[in-house]
Amino acid sequence: MKRIVSAALILATTLLPTLTRAGSNQDTTPMLNQDEVVRFSTEVQETLAVRGAHVAIVGRVGRDPDTLPNGIEYTHVAYWVYSQMLREDGTSYKGYRVYNLYQQGKDGRTSRLIQDSPADFFAGAFELNAGIIIPDKRLQKKLMGVIASPAYSQLHNPSYSVLANPTTLQFQNCTEHTLDVLMASLYGTTSSAQIKANIAAHFDPHPIKIGGIKRVLAPAASPALTTADHSGRVATATFGSIARFMQTHDLDDGIYRQRPGGAISYLN
Repeated sequence: MKRIVSAALILATTLLPTLTRAGSNQDTTPMLNQDEVVRFSTEVQETLAVRGAHVAIVGRVGRDPDTLPNGIEYTHVAYWVYSQMLREDGTSYKGYRVYNLYQQGKDGRTSRLIQDSPADFFAGAFELNAGIIIPDKRLQKKLMGVIASPAYSQLHNPSYSVLANPTTLQFQNCTEHTLDVLMASLYGTTSSAQIKANIAAHFDPHPIKIGGIKRVLAPAASPALTTADHSGRVATATFGSIARFMQTHDLDDGIYRQRPGGAISYLN
């Protein structure tokens, strides 16, 4: 029996390795030319500035897309907020500050809220491909209020799961925190219970197909792969599901995919 379980565990570990680290960590090992990364991050900022975006939701590709579950393109999502910032010499300038929830720890079971720059955001990207959601002006104003308030940190749950169920309070990942802040802004509440009720009522998370044996054994391969907060199907918040929610409820001023050189396409 032990041999059967061991073999199944090896299988689960083999089939699910790319999910253990969701591509939502603060990566210090660049995979791309950093001059190109800086140039691309500037291009994305210009895209936002030209469209008058004070707040945007931006996604990056942190893993090989061929290894990701169907329907998932962006592995890390964060708010970009147009802000007054300081250079090292003490002079100030206007630009975008990135508000991240980053996966932490050797086993990836915890997270921290960390602010960094657009270049830092893309530093650990697998490829230069940005998903961009620009909320409408009314919603941008509400989002800025929540992000600048204690509610932004209060809505953070440091217990991390790659496949967190966005309708429960047990675990959280970067996209779920983004969604929680969005719902707090839309409904004018900081009550986590009310936010989760609103998500359950109005938001359609992205289903993740995981077979029975992999679902049972995945947490043994990595605690960050737990599905303990899912009672039935496994479904989680993604950049795509947030984009669909924004479009369905007419809350956006544009949803785009941007690649190097200013190549921009609309995401439907």
